[in-house]
Amino acid sequence: MTLAVHSPVAGTTIPLGEVPDPVFAQAMVGPGVAVRPEGGRADAVAPIDGTVATLHPHAFVVAADDGRAVLVHLGIDTVKQQGEGFSLHVVQGESVRAGQPVVSWDPDAVTAAGYSPVVPVIALDATDGTLTAPGPGAAVSAGDELFTWSG
Repeated sequence: MTLAVHSPVAGTTIPLGEVPDPVFAQAMVGPGVAVRPEGGRADAVAPIDGTVATLHPHAFVVAADDGRAVLVHLGIDTVKQQGEGFSLHVVQGESVRAGQPVVSWDPDAVTAAGYSPVVPVIALDATDGTLTAPGPGAAVSAGDELFTWSG
């Protein structure tokens, strides 16, 4: 079965290898695609239908009914902002639909605080070759299909 994973934010796709964090760049937590977000305050939306399995102001995981889970990390090292500038719209354990707002944030404020606003979207526990993604430089809107996950 193929799972369509949607972009949580609007922006431009970049390869994971260009994410300024070795854990993401080396796909240690799984393969995926990163998005360089557009500036300005916006909602990060759920990438798939499922349950909010993990929720922090700067990151969240949505798990599908079949057990596959997608991590969305809003910026790099943004945990150091201790939630400042992030507003949660859901609670852990809540069921969400793809495209539903999960967290409001401002990539420009992340940049101003000295962090990268790049958003890795990771297929947790996926194996190489199970994702089909666009090439780098693709423009995406929040809610657009970002990649598909076969499994």
